[in-house]
Amino acid sequence: MNKNEIKIFSPATVANVSCGYDVLGFCLDTIGDEMVIRKTVRKGIYITKIEGYDLPLDATKNVAGVSALAMIADAKPDFGFEIEIYKNIKPGSGIGSSSASASGSVFAINELLGKPYTKTQVTDFAMKGESLASGSKHADNLAPGIFGGFTLVKSISPLEILQLPTPKDVYATIIHPQIEIKTSDARAILPKTFPLKDAITQWANLGSFVHALHTSDYELLKRSLQDVIVEPHRSQLIPHFAEVKLAALQHGALGASISGAGPAIFALSKGIENAKNVEKAMREVYSKTAIDFETYVSKINIEGIREIE
Repeated sequence: MNKNEIKIFSPATVANVSCGYDVLGFCLDTIGDEMVIRKTVRKGIYITKIEGYDLPLDATKNVAGVSALAMIADAKPDFGFEIEIYKNIKPGSGIGSSSASASGSVFAINELLGKPYTKTQVTDFAMKGESLASGSKHADNLAPGIFGGFTLVKSISPLEILQLPTPKDVYATIIHPQIEIKTSDARAILPKTFPLKDAITQWANLGSFVHALHTSDYELLKRSLQDVIVEPHRSQLIPHFAEVKLAALQHGALGASISGAGPAIFALSKGIENAKNVEKAMREVYSKTAIDFETYVSKINIEGIREIE
């Protein structure tokens, strides 16, 4: 029997992951949005409720609505959908707020349609919504939410996503200073060209990072979590970034960098104890400032978006 309604958890994600600008991402487990999607007799997409943050109910101006509209334009069902969004991920936080909405709606609609689309196709529809938020088509936040775990965007056109293995002891620590950085601004700050030697360093780090995931080589992970391309420029948008990163590394993190476009900062650690020590060290840096902040410790979520009761 076909379901008429579904409730989902659409998790936060970390994109770029130091060395993988616009291609690498991973999925978090302890923070995410909840969404309820139900079939309606009237055709179209209707966002009926948003709690948590003030976002547009107009489906053509909301990332969840735009991706959903793209999916039903292709699927052509003889019914429509209502969407309720319970937003826990602050917009502009750097942990995939817009992508959680854009991917959540199409994941849920695909389920209610009987799963006619593959995960890659679902990601493609979600990209239509995500581009509304960021001004460009990219899938490094969307893919980990839809596939789970670590993902690599091999290509945007045609879209090709690689699901990477997740070593079982990898934990993420996130600190989210309560300032806003727009993705479009964070993109604008980057130079258009980079020295060849930096590019070589970066793709060597990305290659070795992927190898480290496959072999559960934590020492290699540590040596690979270096960003010589993006972090030097974007870090100036985040107050106390250098101090937070140093504190994380001194307290057991394998590496730390900017989550997505920022302002959130992530660290990866081996084991939950190290991840909690890193959280404490990060909190100490910001507790001496006037900036409000939140922190999270999360196992890597290998399931991605999931149905909840």
